[in-house]
Amino acid sequence: MNSSRIKEKLVAPGNLLPFVLITSLFFLWGLANNMTDTLLAAFKRIMSMTDARTALIQISCYGLGYFIFALPAAIFIKKYTYKSGVLLGLGLYITGCLLFFPAKLTGNYFHFLGALWILFGGLSVLETAANPYIIAMGAEETGTRRLNLAQSFNPLGSISGVIISQLFILSGLNRANAAERAAMPEETLRNIQAGELNAVTMTYVTVGFLLLILWITIFLVRMPKASDEDSRINLKATLERLLRNRNYVMGVIAQFFYVGAQIGVWSFTIRYSMAALNLEHAILPPGKTPEQAAATYYIASLILFSISRFIFTGLMKYFRPSSLLMFASLMAIVSTLLVIAGSGMAGVIALVSISGFMSLMFPTIFGQAVRGLGQDTKIGGSGLIMAILGGAVITFFQGKVSDLSGSINISYVVPLICFIFIAWYAFFSRKTETAK
Repeated sequence: MNSSRIKEKLVAPGNLLPFVLITSLFFLWGLANNMTDTLLAAFKRIMSMTDARTALIQISCYGLGYFIFALPAAIFIKKYTYKSGVLLGLGLYITGCLLFFPAKLTGNYFHFLGALWILFGGLSVLETAANPYIIAMGAEETGTRRLNLAQSFNPLGSISGVIISQLFILSGLNRANAAERAAMPEETLRNIQAGELNAVTMTYVTVGFLLLILWITIFLVRMPKASDEDSRINLKATLERLLRNRNYVMGVIAQFFYVGAQIGVWSFTIRYSMAALNLEHAILPPGKTPEQAAATYYIASLILFSISRFIFTGLMKYFRPSSLLMFASLMAIVSTLLVIAGSGMAGVIALVSISGFMSLMFPTIFGQAVRGLGQDTKIGGSGLIMAILGGAVITFFQGKVSDLSGSINISYVVPLICFIFIAWYAFFSRKTETAK
């Protein structure tokens, strides 16, 4: 426990409105992330795909989107300002949403992946700018707690994303399974798929037009510069310093495993719930698909995630972030073991509980890893955003394990390994924190 409560103001005077506007971005990329997670279930039914093939969505988003854009974004922000980075990222997010319309006209899966790549490239730029920007809006001592507060609005966006997906995407799916679709006349199948893809497209296009309003607002509002005095970039020297910092390097690896675990847990929540509760053969209300019924447990996961993040943020006034990270990762390990061994509602409850323990991990790992980086924080932050690549790699492996084993339960061994590494990093971070 901390020897005394942190007395510094959480947000520096004059930064409240900018803090609120930047915090809204955390809500918005939660919205995009979790609308995209439901696309795995949607495209699996629309185009009769395997788990591994639908996981290409996550590769496009988290691999080619987040990974490729993060370092160029950090260099751009270092040269200009955080606000410039925010406007660039939000602009790409809007563009990706609007590109769903031409993708719908072709009906080509890879055109949708291209739109998602641009959208998630925008999210990569936003996260590269927003996470360290929030930390810079007050004292360094309160940086991790301030970031946890801002990140607390991320799961609210996630919940909104799933609800929007349920209402406007999953509700538009035809209940015909892969075998039934294969037996349909080609024209009938095309008409069904056209209606399903239209539901996907118009949802994303509408979000894009709403985001345009926020872009204009941020453009017009005066924001704190919060930039280095020296905008010159010596990338080689910066990277050498970062690579010598063991706490930072371990933090990047931990973030890679965390994002992989989070996306894996959430991406297959609908699939796990459908299998555990046998929803494909259950009697459901008229017009309700198995995916819609299973998405209820996904929403429960996100609600618990959101509530827990606010709770953990409050606890950081009294406990070290590294101690809370250690506790949460150990409990996530226990919950994941229950998911692997469980079945029925007991397995689903264990799966939902994982989200409560994941809630503090991303911002806490980020805050712990950039602690003391000083002028290297922007480039260092990009490494932690590039680590979001784990969302593509880990999810793909989880999908492969599911396909090869024929068991969605066994696939959760993959996030289990991730949580074990995070627990080890929490112990290491706490140890180095104590030594300092």
